[in-house]
Amino acid sequence: MLTMDFDRLGFGAGDRVIDIGCGLGRHSYELYRRGAHVVAFDQNAAELDEVKVMFGAMEAEGQVPASASAETVVGDALALPFPDGHFDGVVVSEMLEHIPNDRAAIAEIARVVRPGGTVAVSVPRWLPERICWALSDEYHANEGGHVRIYRASDLRKALSDAGLEVTHTHHAHALHAPYWWLKCAVGVNENDNRLVRSYHSMLVWDMMKAPAATRWAERLLDPVIGKSVVIYLRKPPAPQADGDEAAS
Repeated sequence: MLTMDFDRLGFGAGDRVIDIGCGLGRHSYELYRRGAHVVAFDQNAAELDEVKVMFGAMEAEGQVPASASAETVVGDALALPFPDGHFDGVVVSEMLEHIPNDRAAIAEIARVVRPGGTVAVSVPRWLPERICWALSDEYHANEGGHVRIYRASDLRKALSDAGLEVTHTHHAHALHAPYWWLKCAVGVNENDNRLVRSYHSMLVWDMMKAPAATRWAERLLDPVIGKSVVIYLRKPPAPQADGDEAAS
């Protein structure tokens, strides 16, 4: 299940892209399939071991171009171990809401992308997230859980303050919002609940089969109850020196 619109991002062969807070690697895998040089970055070494195995399996099965590369790196999003402007693109999906010092993480995101490069950031949307918090403390009040609820306008401002320019925003995963409301209502860990199991089966069916009815329903509902908000940005190109302008 992809949150970002990779056709809009346009990453492909030769692009160096980091997926910060990659988790189990869903966006990293798509970048790898599209031929990018991928860094899957996370603080969870155990999950990155699984991502590394999957990278190897994808290569063995011929799912990636020969020119693509992928690696896993364990580290802290507040101190990325890469030089300034190292990446053509940065993907950050559902990570910032977990970090108390999100401004420091955003500064690192802006630092490691090159001038002219592309950034995509997603977080849980304000309204669906507010409902989850109202229904269940267990949903967010746990170690490593969500520490804030973003308004899209506030996140756009924080990203802009770091020197990034917003180019587009959209919402995603409307069908997942009621699923999480249901889980919060019955108990986040009550996975054997009949209604939870039935809804989860529908979501799996939708992801595997992508039937027209549910795809149209989600597109219609995304602007209203989309579970995630996705913000696309670019880092402005470095200003040309007077001599460069004259030469051009």
